[in-house]
Amino acid sequence: MLRKRLGVGFIGSGFNSRFHMLGWKGVRDGDVRGVWSPNAKNAASAAQYANSLDVGPAKAYRSIGDMVADPEIDAIWLTGPNQARVENVEEVVHAIESGRGTLLGIACEKPLARNVAEAKEVLRLVKRTGIMHGYLEDQVFAPQVDAGRSLIWARGAATTGRPYLARAAEEHSGPHTPWFWKGELQGGGVLNDMMCHSALVVRHLLTKPGESLATVKPKRITAHIASLKWSRPAYAKQLSKTMGVDYSKSPSEDFASMTIEFETSDGYTVLGEASTSWSFVGAGLRLSSELLGPEYSMSWNTLDAGLKLFFSREVRGRAGEDLVEKQNAETGLMPVVANEAVAYGYEAEDRHFVRCFLGKEVPILTLDDGLEVVQVLMTAYKSAEEGKTLEFPPRGIDKFVPAVASGTWKPPRQGR
Repeated sequence: MLRKRLGVGFIGSGFNSRFHMLGWKGVRDGDVRGVWSPNAKNAASAAQYANSLDVGPAKAYRSIGDMVADPEIDAIWLTGPNQARVENVEEVVHAIESGRGTLLGIACEKPLARNVAEAKEVLRLVKRTGIMHGYLEDQVFAPQVDAGRSLIWARGAATTGRPYLARAAEEHSGPHTPWFWKGELQGGGVLNDMMCHSALVVRHLLTKPGESLATVKPKRITAHIASLKWSRPAYAKQLSKTMGVDYSKSPSEDFASMTIEFETSDGYTVLGEASTSWSFVGAGLRLSSELLGPEYSMSWNTLDAGLKLFFSREVRGRAGEDLVEKQNAETGLMPVVANEAVAYGYEAEDRHFVRCFLGKEVPILTLDDGLEVVQVLMTAYKSAEEGKTLEFPPRGIDKFVPAVASGTWKPPRQGR
């Protein structure tokens, strides 16, 4: 007999977990039941936030083991920082294998880990338990991406041939919290933080709906990374003051681009172009994608939201993000993304994986897909470091750690 509702516990209490909770208002057969964080105050605050959205009832737990052991918790959403990923999964698995609790599933936020070795360890641990798993990649579930892809394939590709070029980008002015800026903690810079989105989106767009990602295989990767803004002296000083990181000594890349050459199961070569930036100056977070084929194209840009507000110089107020994520201004003509949790795909992905763990759907993304994304990212770093196109996967990628993550990367000098 299928369960009617899924009780979910969150590992992590920050910005990402709260976006999921906001999207949970559109999840009809699951509840946010718990939150654990190494900071008890933050865990309690996040649980209170879930309850204020009426997506609970949620409570804070003193340990991951206690949360897994609670019969009210049926599944775990991993949304904590990258550097804690393996440790957090180890605690979940230990609680299951010691008999303290049982779970129906575990879903992990992007990226799966900081490098291939860690990603393989996460996958090994989860598979050892035998529970269902899912990879949380919100942009694949964004309504415009989903609708555009479906229509392109049903109308354009069905009559004139498969698409041959996909583009995706994610750009904003920089992360919210210090650990994202630190290569040794996060696993790199903007490439590891955000290219995981774009690299998967281009592959997803080039894959026929209903078919496996394995029908569009990465074959060659060319990538470039740069520190365009935040290692410049004035901005490095600003970053040191606001985030406590010194980009004059240990910078991470704030721009990355990548071209992926794919081989399809029906014998075509198709291309994916992806770029990411922490040095974007605009209204706020901008997500975009394109898909092109012989007689058709699609495009998506989150800042083309349809709703715009204008505030003159006389309007005064505190800085915030009430119009769009990573909002950069409070006056002038600005776009508004009215429901970001829906627009970016959080609601749809959470609804999907809740239904998967209840036995109602089959996961379209698993931790195996998350591992392959990490392999693509590490190949991109290796390509950028070596300055050449690499076959995928390159030899030695399992042990590769980017120079950015090890603190040895030195970008070309950018201004005074």
